[in-house]
Amino acid sequence: MFLASDKASSAACHDGFALHLMEAAGDAVFRLDSKGKIIRASRRSGELLHFSILLDGRDFTDLVPLGDRAAVLDALSVAAGSEKPVRMVSRVHSAQSAFRWFEWQFSAWQADDATEILAVGRDVSIQHDTEERLRHMATHDALTGLPNRALLSDRIKMAIAQSRRAHGGFAIVALDLDGFKKVNDALGHGVGDDLLRIAAKRLREALRDIDTLARVGGDEFVAVLPGVIDEPEILLIARRLISAIQLPFEMEGHALYVSTSIGAAVYPEHGDDEVKLLAHADSAMYRAKELGKARCVIYSKQKFDRVEHDVSMEAAMFEAIRNGEFLLHYQPIVDARTRTIVGFEALMRWTQPELGLVSPAQFIPMAEENGLINLLGGWALKAACMQMKKFQEAAGRKLYVSVNVSPRQFRNDQFLKAMDEALVLSGLGGEQLLLEITEGILMSDPEHAERLLTEIASRKVRIAIDDFGTGYSSLAYLKRFPIHALKIDRAFIKDLPLSVKDAAICNVVMSLANHLKLSTIAEGVENENQMQFLVEQGCALIQGFHTGGPVLPELATELLKSKTPVVASPALV
Repeated sequence: MFLASDKASSAACHDGFALHLMEAAGDAVFRLDSKGKIIRASRRSGELLHFSILLDGRDFTDLVPLGDRAAVLDALSVAAGSEKPVRMVSRVHSAQSAFRWFEWQFSAWQADDATEILAVGRDVSIQHDTEERLRHMATHDALTGLPNRALLSDRIKMAIAQSRRAHGGFAIVALDLDGFKKVNDALGHGVGDDLLRIAAKRLREALRDIDTLARVGGDEFVAVLPGVIDEPEILLIARRLISAIQLPFEMEGHALYVSTSIGAAVYPEHGDDEVKLLAHADSAMYRAKELGKARCVIYSKQKFDRVEHDVSMEAAMFEAIRNGEFLLHYQPIVDARTRTIVGFEALMRWTQPELGLVSPAQFIPMAEENGLINLLGGWALKAACMQMKKFQEAAGRKLYVSVNVSPRQFRNDQFLKAMDEALVLSGLGGEQLLLEITEGILMSDPEHAERLLTEIASRKVRIAIDDFGTGYSSLAYLKRFPIHALKIDRAFIKDLPLSVKDAAICNVVMSLANHLKLSTIAEGVENENQMQFLVEQGCALIQGFHTGGPVLPELATELLKSKTPVVASPALV
């Protein structure tokens, strides 16, 4: 109960009756001077705050945490010049716990021609905690503790408002757990709930502190990524999320495996309000599922507004194989110190008569989904090895070729046979072939990966981990599997040498590789400053537009003969 402050009580406080009122009150009562120093504190004040020390003579704001002091000082200042009481709620230090919540009433009154302030406080910690719990329950998912749809909506609206002010943008990412329903149906909702809790924790840890991750349905999540608008950055974050979920879930004696399909939409390019952004991210996520799951698709108006385009594209792919429309371009891999070409990475390209140059980001996932990747991959292996034989004849020295292997190829039981045929037909030694695989391939089925990699290594064929450092897989595979090289992802190269964090990551990767006797290949090197930094840090091999972009075999042969790296036309990328 708050004490009244008027002239009568002011006069009474100068006699014993006022003192009696202070001590009889059930609330904390303080007499303060105009500067906020405690003239007298009631005994009840010490009891409520669990202080045995004398409070008289201390600054009242000493009782308040730093974060609340400005607000308390403002309230005291207003109360000192007002005839009406000022009310507020603040935290107060307590000898028994970190702090407690108090509701204050500050009232000014005159005492001996001086202005004093009567501060009366009531402990409302229980009420405050209850309100906080109710507020949290209204805005958070009960199972995972993540924000729910209501709070997600607020965060999206906030991101839109901030982006408009800053003339920037942000990304919305929709995620769905592939295979969760089977786990739930087979092992029960208890195991399913445990899996969801662990999945939520992994996803949250894979994101930045400023990102929002919300659970919006059974196994559906949505993330808001402030400031993220570039496709490479979205895909990098998506790879982290996918890798986080691909790790096995150990529960009740079972090693459970699920994956996540991801769709992304960017403000304002793909929508200028919450409804459009969520709808477009959701559409992209379902497209990711259609393309084979465990991948990220970024919304595109051209692609998603014309479903028939994908159908015709798939038909065109079958026709392209018959017509020989697919070809390989070759990007030089250069010795970092001597700057001589030591090999090439073979990159698949498709020039369609009606569509023109089709992006690999478009046709590779489609080939992975419809099974054509095995046919295309086998052709690429043979074509790359045969072409490398010609490159060697032109250069008069041994070179090697690097070929990417997709997850579906790696799982195909005919892959080893296709690789053997490529080596035999070309006459290359196994050491002249480097296969690039991702961390996700290793971690999705470690036992199969170990068996197959051992077979590959027995042919002296080398293995490189592509996009190293962008996944969340265990470093234990570097010891377990016969790995020969680590490719440092271009995301860590692009801001070198100015980015302290990227420089530190590159140094760690190169140091790790050096101690494990592995080679390092830096991809995406675009200027001399990046080149010099990597050379100084001991990077073995360089790949990027600074030393040569992907080119047709004829131009690659000229590079070998002239021994002068050139930059390819952007049309060839």
